[in-house]
Order: sequence, then C-alpha cells, then structure tokens
Amino acid sequence: MTSTPVARPDEVRRYNRASLLRRLHLGGPSTRAELAGELGLNRSTIKALVDGLAGSGVVVERVPRPGRQAGRPSLLVLPQPEAAVVLAVDIQVEHVALALVGLGGEILGRNSWNLHRRTRTPTEVLTRITESTALLAADLGVRPAGCGVSVPGVVRRLDGHVHEAPNLRWSDVPLGERLAAVLDTRVVVGNDAELGALAEYLRGTAQGSGDVVFVSADIGVGGGVIAEGASLRGTTGYVGELGHMVVNPRGRDCYCGSRGCWETEVGEAAFCRALGLPEGSSRGAVRVELRELDATPELARSRLAELAEWLTLGLVNVVNLLGPELVVLGDLFTDLPDAVLDDVAGAVRQRSMVSRALGGVRVERSSLARDAKLLGAAEVAFEEIIDTV
Repeated sequence: MTSTPVARPDEVRRYNRASLLRRLHLGGPSTRAELAGELGLNRSTIKALVDGLAGSGVVVERVPRPGRQAGRPSLLVLPQPEAAVVLAVDIQVEHVALALVGLGGEILGRNSWNLHRRTRTPTEVLTRITESTALLAADLGVRPAGCGVSVPGVVRRLDGHVHEAPNLRWSDVPLGERLAAVLDTRVVVGNDAELGALAEYLRGTAQGSGDVVFVSADIGVGGGVIAEGASLRGTTGYVGELGHMVVNPRGRDCYCGSRGCWETEVGEAAFCRALGLPEGSSRGAVRVELRELDATPELARSRLAELAEWLTLGLVNVVNLLGPELVVLGDLFTDLPDAVLDDVAGAVRQRSMVSRALGGVRVERSSLARDAKLLGAAEVAFEEIIDTV
C-alpha cells in the first residue's frame, strides 16, 4: 500500500500566505472575514497570516472610508505597493513604455519614448531600457524584484528568446538573457497580445470570464487566448499569430511570405486606406479621424465598411475555432466608432455557428486601453516573485 504524501506545516503556511497575497494583489483591499470566506481558511489562520505580513511591512490594516460598511467597520487589509515592485516593459514598433509597478498593481512611475528606424535595434532598445529603469528606480527609491517584457513577435517563453519580431526587424534575439544580465533580475518575455489577454482577464474587461480571446491592431494584428482561466501558449509559447491567418487569398502580399493575411486587411495600413490617409500616417492622426467619425454613424459605416467586413470575417473564424465567451478588442480597434463596433459584434454573433450555440459571444473594447500590455508584463513578473514576497 502506497502512503499519500502529507504536506509539512511550513509548506501549508507558505501556500496560504501566497494565496492571500495573490488575492490582495488582484482583488484589492478586503476584510479578514472576506479573506477567510474566499480562501476557505478559518479566522485564526487568517489572523496569523495577516499579522505576519503586517509585521513584515507587506500589508497594512486601515479603517474603511465612511459608507462602505454599516455598523462598526471591520479593518481593511491593504497590500503595500512598495513591498514588492516589478519592472514592466512594453516594446512596440514605434514606441517603448516602461513602468515600475507595485504589489496590488499600482503604477508607481513610468517613462516612454518613441522609436525610429535607427533606434530600433535590440542593442539600442536594451540600452535605453537599462538607463531609464535605473533613473526611475533611483527617483522612486525602489529596486525591482523581477521584470516582464511585452514584444510584438514570436517569443520562446522558456528563456525569452525572440524568434522573430518582423515589424521591429528583429530575428533570433536573446532578449530575456541579455536583459536579465544587465538588470541582474529574473526576466520574463511574452508575446504582446498574450500579455494583453492576461491583463484583461486579471484586471480589465474580461474579469470573471474564463474563456477569452484578445485581438489587437497595431501595425500588425496579434491575438492572445485565455482558456479555462489560463493562458493558452502552445508549444514553447508560440501561440497567437492570428494576424497571419489568411482571409483573402487574392489580397495584398504580407511580409511573412503569404498573401491576404488578416493584418493586411485590418491592421494600421488598412485603417489608413479606409480613412483616406497616407499609409504610414501617425497613429494619432488615425485616432483623430476615427473619433470624428463616431459622431456620424452612417458615414462611419460607409467609410469603414470593407475593414469592418474583414474584421467580422476574421473574428467569426476565431470564435468558431476557439469558442470564447468574450472577444476583447485592443489598440486601434478600441477607437472604432460605436456604430461600427456594434455592427461587427452583431454580425459575429449571427454568422458564427459556435456563437449561436453559446447563446451569443460578446465582443467588447479593452478597458485597459494602452496600458493592457504593460500591465500584462507586470503580471507575468509578479507570477515569478509573489511566493517570495
């Protein structure tokens, strides 16, 4: 007869401590009673955990603001942001943003800069990240315990090796290894859309939804998938290249070597064509045009009809293939006029067999907007350190 291993008391305490910290990090301030109920722990265990964390400066307890509770108020347990800080980096094709993010998801400080062709090389980007992080950390008086990086490309999750980021003109870049060496900390690198999906699931539009697809439009189009509450990464992390799903065999050539990829029909260049702007126009100019169209629904439908049809076609394919309960649209898609977005969402529900079987898949905008991938990068960094706080 084989005996069942029994967890040691210290292992149980560490597990309970990490569970409580994750709950506070993602769910925000809570009373001890709420924590006990949600974590399934008795009050004496919660008291011991909270007292220990408070003694270490990781949490504090405070009286809630008036009106939160009737009668005698219970103390709220709050995470202390400075108790655990990570560096989050969002590398885009024309822009880099970074932030120091504290426990609980609070952005303590941030910096960003534009990229041009000569400053887009891996070495230039790494140098600027290192210098900017040092200055920001010194200003705030903190040291990041981990780092998460979002990259618009195919990334090997095991070591952060960027196999290819075509719009950056990067190929075979050991980004995780190089950044870890200069920052002297653990670095996790992920595909930008995958991290956007994670952020929306944990902190944005997709909270409470277990099966989600996040689709974002920049110069290219990317996708991230949450399946049964976990990121779907596939072999070594190479999942989410939805932009290279062929939707129009007679369409435009794509840099990937195919013709008529989805991103050639709904990416930034397609937005420029639909709006009558020169290809390569600034993203700001595209957004201004889209906001102006929002006030004239019929004109918006007319100008964006072709783009909306390709977007619908691609989303129908995505929904039929992956069966999500929710599709979250990010980046340029968040600026689609309301009338156009409503039409696309309605058409996806009608034309997708899976959507009809599910009773109607929701299609909604990102609530995190431009911070989605930055916050996703922070969350993968916290995954690595939360047990050690």
